[in-house]
Amino acid sequence: MEPDRAPDRAPDRAPGAVLPGAELLASVLAGTDGDEQPVTHVHHVPTRASSTLPWPDWVSAPLRARLEDRGILEPWRHQVEAAQLAHQGTHVVVATGTASGKSLAYQLPALTRLAEDPRACVLYLAPTKALARDQLASVAALADPSVRPAAYDGDTPGEERDWVRRHARWIVTNPDMLHRGILPAHQKWSSTLRRVTYVVIDECHAYRGVFGSHVGHVLRRLRRICRRYGADPVFVLASATVADPAAAATRLVGAPVVAVTDDGSPRPGATFALWEPPLTERTGEHGAPLRRSAAADTAGLLADLVERGARTLAFVRSRRSAESVAEQARRLLHARGRDDLLRRVDSYRGGYLPEERRELERSLSSGDLLGVATTNALELGIDIAGLDAVVLAGYPGTLASLWQQAGRAGRAQRESLVVFVARDDPLDHYLAHNPRAVFGRPIEATVTDPTNPYVLGPQLCCAAAELPLRPEDLADFGGATAEAQLEELVGAGQLRRRPTGWYWAGRGRPNVDIRGSGGEPVSIIEAGTGRLLGTVDGGAAHATVHAGALYVHRGDTFVVEEFDVEDACAVVHAESPEWTTVARDITDLSIVTTDRSRSLGTVTAHTGVVDVTNQVVAYQRRRLGTGEVLAEFPLDLPSRQLRTRAVWVTLDTRAVEHAEVDEAALPGSLHAAEHAAIGILPLLATCDRWDLGGLSTALHPDTGAATIVVYDGHPGGAGFAERGFAVLRQWLQATRATVASCECESGCPSCVQSPKCGNGNDPLDKAGAVRVLDVVLDELAASESHPLPAERHAPVGSGNRAADPPPEDIEDDLVF
Repeated sequence: MEPDRAPDRAPDRAPGAVLPGAELLASVLAGTDGDEQPVTHVHHVPTRASSTLPWPDWVSAPLRARLEDRGILEPWRHQVEAAQLAHQGTHVVVATGTASGKSLAYQLPALTRLAEDPRACVLYLAPTKALARDQLASVAALADPSVRPAAYDGDTPGEERDWVRRHARWIVTNPDMLHRGILPAHQKWSSTLRRVTYVVIDECHAYRGVFGSHVGHVLRRLRRICRRYGADPVFVLASATVADPAAAATRLVGAPVVAVTDDGSPRPGATFALWEPPLTERTGEHGAPLRRSAAADTAGLLADLVERGARTLAFVRSRRSAESVAEQARRLLHARGRDDLLRRVDSYRGGYLPEERRELERSLSSGDLLGVATTNALELGIDIAGLDAVVLAGYPGTLASLWQQAGRAGRAQRESLVVFVARDDPLDHYLAHNPRAVFGRPIEATVTDPTNPYVLGPQLCCAAAELPLRPEDLADFGGATAEAQLEELVGAGQLRRRPTGWYWAGRGRPNVDIRGSGGEPVSIIEAGTGRLLGTVDGGAAHATVHAGALYVHRGDTFVVEEFDVEDACAVVHAESPEWTTVARDITDLSIVTTDRSRSLGTVTAHTGVVDVTNQVVAYQRRRLGTGEVLAEFPLDLPSRQLRTRAVWVTLDTRAVEHAEVDEAALPGSLHAAEHAAIGILPLLATCDRWDLGGLSTALHPDTGAATIVVYDGHPGGAGFAERGFAVLRQWLQATRATVASCECESGCPSCVQSPKCGNGNDPLDKAGAVRVLDVVLDELAASESHPLPAERHAPVGSGNRAADPPPEDIEDDLVF
C-alpha cells in the first residue's frame, strides 16, 4: 500500500515530451497492419476530483502537523469515515482503489491511541516484506519517538527479537510469524498482547483459498489469546476493490466488520486498451491455431513506448519472462538503430537487495530508466512517481491485482496509458471481449472456507496447544462444526477431552504449514553440489518436479534428473532450454455427499464432497514463447487420492436432446464446456485455473446422467466450487460468451483447449459446448423466472454407483 499522501507529481518535462494516453496509443497503433488490429476495446477512465472532510477533532495536534508537513492538508472522505469507525471501536475494512491512501485510515486512530496511552500497542500484518518495510518507514516518519516501530519477521535477528517484544509499540509482522512465533509463545508476549488496541491487516484480499482460511483461524486464535489477557483489539483492514468486502473481512476475522467503499481520492484520467494478439499460422495440439504470444506483443509495446519517451512498466507472470521481455525489447530497439536507449530498458524481479530496489525506483522516477519489465514484485510496496504507461502481459490472477498494477500509471494528474495484453487463455480472451467485466462493478469475491476440515482440524490443535479450548470458545471456530471436528481429533488421539475443555495431547507444538495444501514438502537438490535450492509443496510435486520437468528457482532454470517419491526429493541440474514443460494426468472421481442441489427442470446443479484419484502419466515439452508442443514423454508415478469439494451439473436425456448433441458428439461437447468453465471461474472466485480440476462424462455412475464436475484442487476444498455454485448463472454466461466469441473454427487455447488436460484435449466439440451451455442457461433463466422447489439436501454415496463402467470419462488435470 502506498504512503499516505496525495499522488506524487512527476518531474517537470518539456511540453509535448510525452503524449497523453490516447495519443500515445494511436501513435503505437499507427504502424499496425489493418488486418491485424489487436485492440478490442478502448476505455477512458475519467478524471475524478478529490472529496475531503475536516480532520476529526480527536486527531492530536502534533500528528496533524506531521501529516500537513507531508502535504496532507485535508484527509479524503473514505480515510475519515474508516478512521472514525475504528476510533469508535468498530471493526472496519476500507476497500478503495490503488493509491487512495488507505494507510491513513488506520494510522489516524492507531497513532492517536498510542499518543493517548503510553502503554498501548499495535500489531500490523502485511502479506509481503516489501510492503511491510515501506509501511514501517511511513509509520516511523509520523509516530512519536515513544512508539518505536519495529519489524518482527523471519529477517529479524535473534538478538533484536527480545527488544522488539519488550519495547516496540507498533510491531510489523506477518501471519506466518504470528502463527509460528507469537501465538505459541504467548506467555512471553503476554505484556504486549494485553496492550494490543488495534490489529491492522493490510492488503487483506491477498488472504484467499486455503491460505486465507488458515489466516482466518490464526486471527481467531489471536483474538482468543488477547481476550485471555484482557485485551479486545479493534481490527482495521485494507482491501482492494472486490465484491462484498464486508462479508469477506467478516469471514476472515470471525467478527462483524463494516465496509467503507466510497473512494474520495483524486484520480487522473487514463486510456485503458484491451489488446488480443491475432491468431497466427502456427498450430498446436490437433492443429488448433495459436495466437502470437502475449510476451512478444508486450516486448513490442515496451520498445514502442520507450522509443516515444514514455516511462513504462510491463508486468509479466514470471521472473524468466521479465528478463526475456526486456531482452526482446532491447533487440527491437537495436534493430531500429536506437542503441542510445538500450541502457534505459531493464528487468526487475523479487530477490533484489533493498538498496537495489531503491536504486531502480530512483532511476524510474528520475527518468534514467524508461522501460522495466517486472514481475508482481513491483505491484505493492513501492513509491514511484507518475509513470506514463503500464503494460500487463496477461491476467495477473485477480481483478484487484490488475487494477493494482494498472494504478502504477498516471500518478501525476495527467492522462496515462494502460494496455492489457491477453494471453492465449479462456479468461484472458473473455476479458478482452467483455470490457464490463474489467470496468464494471466488482464481481470477484475473496473466497475462504474456514470450515474446511483439513484447515479447521490442525488449527484447533494449534489453539488447544496455546490454551485449552473451552465450550465458549467454539463459536469463533465454527460452533457445531468445530465441536464435531474436536470429537474426531479426540478419537485420533490428538486432543484429550476433560471436564474443563479440550487439551493438546501431542508432543511439542503442532506442526502446521498455513501455506501448504497437503503432503510432505519435496526438497529440490542440485546435482553435483548437494545444495538445497528450495522445496515444493507435496501436493504440487508430481506435476512440477517429475523427471524431466523444468524447474525455476530465483530466475534460474533447472531440469529435474530424478524425482524420488518415497524420499520426497528431486535432483536437478542447471540448464536453460528453449522449452518449458506441462504435466498431463488422468482422473477418476466419485461423489461422497451431495450437500445442496438446485433443480432446474431438465438440468440439476449440485455441490458437495467428492473423492478424486489422480495420476500424472506424462509431460509435454512446449516451445517457449509460442506454446508449440515439441514432444510428449510418459511418466510412471503412483496415483494419489484427494477428498475435496465440487460443483457439478447434470443434464438428463431431455436436456441432451434439446442441445441437439448426438451420442458421438456428447463427450467432446461436455469436455469443451468443462475446460472453458474451469478457465472462467477465476473471474468470480479469487483463484487460478491451476487451483481447480474437473471431469466430464456422458454418463457418470453416481449421477446416472451426463455430468460436468469442477472441483477444488486442495484437500477439503478451498471455497472455489462453493462460489461457482452460488454464482452459477453468471459463471456459465461468461463461459458461453468466451467459447462463442472466439474466432477459431473448432477450438483453441483461447476458448476450450486446456494446457493441463489429461486427455490431450481430445475429444473437444466447440459448437456442441455452446449448445450444451445454452440449454443449461435457458433452464437457469426459466427457474429464476418461475422458481422451482429451491435447494434440497440429498446424500449420495458410493453405494449408488452403477454396476456397469461409464462410457468415456474426460478428465482435466490439476495440481494435487
